[in-house]
Amino acid sequence: MKGFARQFLILLLSFASTFVLAQQEGDSSGHDQDPAGHVETTDHQAGEAEHSAPHAEEKYNPSPLVMGHIGDAHEFHIWGNISLPLPCITYEEGHGLSFFSSSAFHHGTMASHGYVLDHGVLRKVIDFPTRDAVELDPIHTDEEGHAHYVHTEEVKDEVGKIAEHKSISYQGQTYNLEAASKIFSASSWIDFSITKNVTTMLLATILLFVIFFGMKRFYANNEGKAPRGLTNFMEPFFEFMRDEVVKPSIGPKWEKYMGLIMSLFFFILVCNLLGLIPFFPGSGNVMGNISVTIVLALITFVVVNFSGNKHYWQHIFWMPNVPVPIKILFIPIELAGLFIKPFTLLIRLFANITAGHTIILSLVSLIFIFGEVGQNVGGASVGAVVAFIFVAFMNLLELLVAVLQAFIFALLSALYIGAAVEEHHHEEAH
Repeated sequence: MKGFARQFLILLLSFASTFVLAQQEGDSSGHDQDPAGHVETTDHQAGEAEHSAPHAEEKYNPSPLVMGHIGDAHEFHIWGNISLPLPCITYEEGHGLSFFSSSAFHHGTMASHGYVLDHGVLRKVIDFPTRDAVELDPIHTDEEGHAHYVHTEEVKDEVGKIAEHKSISYQGQTYNLEAASKIFSASSWIDFSITKNVTTMLLATILLFVIFFGMKRFYANNEGKAPRGLTNFMEPFFEFMRDEVVKPSIGPKWEKYMGLIMSLFFFILVCNLLGLIPFFPGSGNVMGNISVTIVLALITFVVVNFSGNKHYWQHIFWMPNVPVPIKILFIPIELAGLFIKPFTLLIRLFANITAGHTIILSLVSLIFIFGEVGQNVGGASVGAVVAFIFVAFMNLLELLVAVLQAFIFALLSALYIGAAVEEHHHEEAH
């Protein structure tokens, strides 16, 4: 009976994934669209549309919407045009910290505090004349009456690399947009906003606090009694991670690092599981954001190297019982290994979670590809059936990946810490 319940839950989740994602894609078939239904096009594309035949065949491109779903956003999409606004916190020289809500942008139709919301992403308007909330000029209005407020153009830099150039129009003047700083890039402002991924991480943290403190209270009030309910469900996870991962990997000093390994495992696991829920408060692709995995890997890197004993560092800089020429050859290799280990941690987690979300969204896009953007109902029906079957399979696989990637990250972190704190007795061995 329990097995049937689990299978039914997976099928229900698959149906919900297919239905919810299809509903969101249906509003933006063939276009790159923000949560309010405002389509982003270039002026060149708009001109082509005006001169094309009224019934020209329209090809559906799932890439923009797929990338939009797996990316971060400054508002939490709930249903249709309904979104939950999130706090925006920015810093720039001359203005300091600014606090405002993403609802001030009215889904991208207005500018506020010198910023605009582009597909849920906050962008600064360069040299904007006002920081008040003002309505933007529409770049273009399509045949359905949808206004376009952001102009996107692909440009090449000095080395021939293609980049997106975005701009808006206000009172007849054109203003360029600037994104927040990313890795290996710089901008004139910093974004500290509570985004969709940050909200998901906060939710995961609250859930873990509730679960852990509930378990602590149960054990304190029921000493000597068998666990039950949620405590009975969670206890095997703790025992398995303690007895099969932490103790064997770290050794006698395992208790010192027990909290860290457990925190990494359960935080990654809960964030991954929330990401599999296709509707609010789920759908956040936390571990699919490389900034998050970088921070988690950096935590492991710092703990490993600050916990390393003299034997650990000796094996890196001057390995015992090894000829001098080999020692000189191995030093750069061992130093590179210090950074390769955390790098493989962050890339493995990021790539696996991102790939799973991308595949599921691509499968849902089959409904519109087969249906030729609403022109073929039969094709759309076939696409829905195919999408549902494969999404059900992918949800089962993603459930396994969610647990497996959390386990691998925790296991490798424990192994790296164990190698750093392990005591060696070369003289006795000799």
